[in-house]
Amino acid sequence: MQYTHHFQDTFVEQHIFDAGTFVKECHLMIHVNNLSLSFTQQLKSIIDSYSCLLSNELKHFTPAFKRYFVSDITNQMHDIRKAEANDAAWTAIQQPPLDGTKIALWVYLLTDVEKNITKSGLHEIRHNGYRHLWLGGASSRERGAHDETADILQRYIKQLTQEGLTLEKNCLRTWFFVNDIDNQYSGMVKARNEVFDNERLTVDTHFITSTGIEGRQADPSRRVMMDAYAIDGINSEQVHFLYASTHLNRTSDYGVRFERGTYIDYCHRRKIFLSGTASIDNRGEIVHPGNIRLQTERTLENVEVLLREAGATSDDIEILTIYLRDTADYAVVKQIFDSHFPNKPHVIVNASVCRPGWLIEMECIADKRL
Repeated sequence: MQYTHHFQDTFVEQHIFDAGTFVKECHLMIHVNNLSLSFTQQLKSIIDSYSCLLSNELKHFTPAFKRYFVSDITNQMHDIRKAEANDAAWTAIQQPPLDGTKIALWVYLLTDVEKNITKSGLHEIRHNGYRHLWLGGASSRERGAHDETADILQRYIKQLTQEGLTLEKNCLRTWFFVNDIDNQYSGMVKARNEVFDNERLTVDTHFITSTGIEGRQADPSRRVMMDAYAIDGINSEQVHFLYASTHLNRTSDYGVRFERGTYIDYCHRRKIFLSGTASIDNRGEIVHPGNIRLQTERTLENVEVLLREAGATSDDIEILTIYLRDTADYAVVKQIFDSHFPNKPHVIVNASVCRPGWLIEMECIADKRL
């Protein structure tokens, strides 16, 4: 079910998934529609709209995770921290919305769940015998992309260990935000590969669905930040990995380690996470270099093939994030996405992809009834 709520200075794209059980899921993408407002005013308008929905139409929903996309995090983070209710795991990243505003907010919520912060510091959402554990905004005081990534992952592994979990068996999704990705991505990848080797995440076992994308923290000296999602109570038979080998290659072919997508089967639904996906073929080559329109179409085709492998279609998508290297490509990409995904919660932001030749990348979460 998709809705759009209109407020004085914002509009909210909403998607609710109901598998026929007592738990419903909701994704919100909150946008500002008044470009004349200062950042403080835009932030207040977004928070007010979110609070209004949470007090009325979504009063039975519990927030699990939030991400702020902002235009100048060094100058804006202080205001975000003051305004943030800390009612969920949350993160803020400098990835400016390309509609000309200074901020957008993604919120993920559920009904009929228990919420807690664990002793390890993870945000726990408990229902139906599962514990869903969210981590937002993990960074490091180390210096350099390699050492920061290694430290972030090792500390996360310790948190999982305190919960009786492992990176290999329980972590389903990560997001790595890399400042100056054209120069720093290789350090992040090297550290992640080393940690994965130690944790038995190999080409013969599996990796983790992930996005590695440009993103700046409030402290500009820090190179890497990570968000993560894990599940306690899951078994290996419920987890399936997506390859779309007619259109995509294994990421390990070019030295990177993440899965193209993962889906998890529950009794009544299938949850699908797709990694950041770009205009690539099954040899690992960039398709349509320099052409944003054709790269966008190929990216959408790759996403559709991955969804089809999971028994789903683009109609099952709940939330989309689209990353563009060049701000001048926004009008073309917006037109394409508006025609393909009318009213789907989404945001288009300025963030360089990990390979300079890729002009666009997108990720999504989907749900399908079983």
